Amino acid sequence: MFAFLIKYRPGYGPAIGWFTLCTVLLCLPGSRFPKFNWLSQIQFDKWVHIGLFSILVVMLCWGYWSRSKIGSRFSTPFALFAGLVTAYGIGMEYVQDGLIPNRSFDLGDIWADAAGAVMGGWFSLWRFRKK
Repeated sequence: MFAFLIKYRPGYGPAIGWFTLCTVLLCLPGSRFPKFNWLSQIQFDKWVHIGLFSILVVMLCWGYWSRSKIGSRFSTPFALFAGLVTAYGIGMEYVQDGLIPNRSFDLGDIWADAAGAVMGGWFSLWRFRKK
């Protein structure tokens, strides 16, 4: 199903693009988002954070894997990427609180960011580790 991840070796280009997109989306003013009541009931915002951050970690790990000459010892860099992406998520919450109109600090978003980063790291270990 994910065979294209193994055949295509892109480097860090997609990760940089995704990081830029995430930053733009996280810096949009709160008034730019629709106010649907049913979306808040299913915690849609948290699922978006999980998706954004898991994809970011996978793309970083994919870039590392595509440029790496190392054999099967990927655990440390992948964990480092997950940690750095989680720190980025925490930093963005402070940016939203202090600099972005109609946005605020949300501890739930930090947990969702961390969960997405860990899930992306686990997926990357499963997908890119040599068997």
